[in-house]
Amino acid sequence: MIFLKGMRKIIFQLLLILVITCFVLPLVTFCENQTSAKQLLFGMTVRDATAPFYQAMIRTAEEKAEELGVKLVVMDSHDDVLAQLEHLDNFITMGIDGLVFGGTVDTVSIIPGIKELNEKGIPIMAVDNSPEGGRVELWISFDIVDSSRRAAEVFVDLLKEKYGGEVPKGVVIEITGALGDAFTNECYEGFHSVIDNYPQLTVVQGEGKWNNIDSFERTSDLLTRYGEDVVGIYIHTPDIMGPGVVAAVEQAGYNPKDFCMTGICMGPEGRDLIKQGKIAAIVAQPIADGAELAVQYLYDLCQGEEIPKIGDTIVKEGALWSPATVVENPRCEGGFMKLRAPIVPLEVSPDDPRLWENKITELQ
Repeated sequence: MIFLKGMRKIIFQLLLILVITCFVLPLVTFCENQTSAKQLLFGMTVRDATAPFYQAMIRTAEEKAEELGVKLVVMDSHDDVLAQLEHLDNFITMGIDGLVFGGTVDTVSIIPGIKELNEKGIPIMAVDNSPEGGRVELWISFDIVDSSRRAAEVFVDLLKEKYGGEVPKGVVIEITGALGDAFTNECYEGFHSVIDNYPQLTVVQGEGKWNNIDSFERTSDLLTRYGEDVVGIYIHTPDIMGPGVVAAVEQAGYNPKDFCMTGICMGPEGRDLIKQGKIAAIVAQPIADGAELAVQYLYDLCQGEEIPKIGDTIVKEGALWSPATVVENPRCEGGFMKLRAPIVPLEVSPDDPRLWENKITELQ
């Protein structure tokens, strides 16, 4: 009898081990895998999703997120910083794992929202412009000052070519972005680091305010005032002000080609004006590449992997943005990954398929 009781106990223990091995442990492992495989959620805020520039940024970010298995939620502020601050609050409530900061109309007023994300431990990658406070892990963009300097050097070279090897005496019209904007200030700095070396040139400004209506009106006014004394026109960003400037030049009875126009940020508009011979050259901003890298680096952070740090140089064969150096962010805490920006058409053809302007045209 004692023997039978002992056997029953042994059999019961063996059955218990079998049940645990075959059913309980696999269930626990399944639950652990489900937890570890939790889909990452990223937020993305942009200024104006209707502009081709931001469409390229959004589409590229979405493609990279899909590739990585990340859910990406995009919110459009329509150039309203108060709405954008509300969006950042919404992202926190949603429990996002990271944010792609796709630019803002006010880099100062957005700071409280950035700091709130910082306090929650939510990493941020900035594309296009950077907030002027708080922390972003990386601001991934081209160098506005340096790109403007390069565009100005091309502008001066074209003037010399037109006027027998010498920079002529005359008036240069500078169509700016919105005065007081950090982007405008950096465009101004880069342009004037070159143009101020030629005192025979008188620079007059017209505030284009990042749109074609204002750029058209300011160019028309200045051409009326200075007429035949104008030897050249420099446009801070031909993508969203170039068509207005060119239209004003043509309406005044001049040939756009005669004004050696250059600037930074190309867009489909600037690309087409280059191909038509109406704008001479533009330093192209690799915005789509920046968005792709931002999603990738956020993903890497969430996986516990290292991302580029200050002092690094990142090289990718065949990429227009390579090589890129990482320096200290001049606007807020964190790093600034300075993407290489090609000069179109001097370094890269306007038809180059790697340019985001051509990629987005194919998708439309």
